[in-house]
Amino acid sequence: MRDYRSVADEVAEEIRSGALGPGDRLPPQRVFARRHGIAGSTAARVYRELARRGLTVGEVGRGTYVRAAAPADPRALGEPTADRIDLEFNYPVVPEQSALLADGLDGLLRPDVLQDALRPVGPTGHASLRESAADLLARGGWRPDPAHVLFAGNGRQALAAVFAALVPPGARLGVEELTYPVVKAVAARLGIVLVPLAMDEDGLVPQAVEEAHRTAPLHAVYVQPVLHNPLTLTMPPRRVAELAEVLGRLGLPAVEDTIWAFLRDELPPLAARIPERTVLVDSLSKRIAPGLSLGMVVAPAPLLGDLAAALRSGGWTAQRFALEAAARWQREGIVRRLVRAKQQDAAVRQATAARHLAGFTLRTDQHAYHCWWQLPRPWRADTFVATAARYGIGVPPAAAFTVGDAHAPNAIRLGLATPQPEILASALATLADLARSTPDDLATD
Repeated sequence: MRDYRSVADEVAEEIRSGALGPGDRLPPQRVFARRHGIAGSTAARVYRELARRGLTVGEVGRGTYVRAAAPADPRALGEPTADRIDLEFNYPVVPEQSALLADGLDGLLRPDVLQDALRPVGPTGHASLRESAADLLARGGWRPDPAHVLFAGNGRQALAAVFAALVPPGARLGVEELTYPVVKAVAARLGIVLVPLAMDEDGLVPQAVEEAHRTAPLHAVYVQPVLHNPLTLTMPPRRVAELAEVLGRLGLPAVEDTIWAFLRDELPPLAARIPERTVLVDSLSKRIAPGLSLGMVVAPAPLLGDLAAALRSGGWTAQRFALEAAARWQREGIVRRLVRAKQQDAAVRQATAARHLAGFTLRTDQHAYHCWWQLPRPWRADTFVATAARYGIGVPPAAAFTVGDAHAPNAIRLGLATPQPEILASALATLADLARSTPDDLATD
């Protein structure tokens, strides 16, 4: 019997050689199985492997399509090109960022100070680092207890450690029906079953948590209350209170992702309302710099031991140099200056998006670095993604954020943070022109 990986390798080679191009549809699995002389179950594993490698995307009821490849560096757009403008990954960088960060490192680079900064450190860091982290995470009148702060290598590792500590393999984790794609990958690696929870205009629906828990017990709920990725929703205080009441009554812990919440730092977190039930996860990649690898966890006292053990056993502890650098930037006010600059930058980029995408159906927030675009007919998300790639623009389809077998909306998420402003404007103008045409129009070009 043929191994599914070798069959996947053959398809991958067809994609690399151009025999299968971006947007090409793969045959139904039963047809694929017959052509390759394999069982239907093996064909299903081949399709899952191709998706895992990032070579294909699929939507329930619509089929599986070759995903656009990721080519080279950005430049201005016009005709279709192999160069790529990145609206997939979303890392804000403001012009003054490098100079501010360099100034803040001067004292750390003295040999006597650097010697300590290069020593190993555990997940608890030390007292002064926890104090600085508590100051950095404070918002909306809330400041975490420094004794409840732990450190990870980055935000993804922090999430992995929290999930590993709270949810056993095979158990159920409730998540918003559209969620951060890394959560899907981490859960798959840990053997955790994700349960999609309904959302409305105010975010996660508390009743959906109750209904899912009644069907089969949940072990925790992962939620993004502020500037949800990908939908940009922020829960109003009333919804936060309703969710807190349901979690308290059911005895469920919440994993609160606040990666983007620094853009709305006037709002207190869910952890301020139910600290005994909330594990808050944050990182510095968006707030400070994309290459700065540091995650933070704020947890109730009874969970600290299990979380610290998960961080150690996973090899997910932080590097001390990053901790010391972040503490200095916080003490010297550099973090605050970067946050203010990025809040202003996000508003400017949202205005650019609103200008170029006027007349289309967008879900957005003036504070966010991304927006959600419901595509016009007759465009299908995967076809639009593949077409955008021909014009040098990388965008992710809704399927990347959809949990389980739920039907993916006909939408894409636009990350606005990464390109230079003039390149972003050019990319959005090009996408708007594409959306005003049809796939058939472009096929005749």
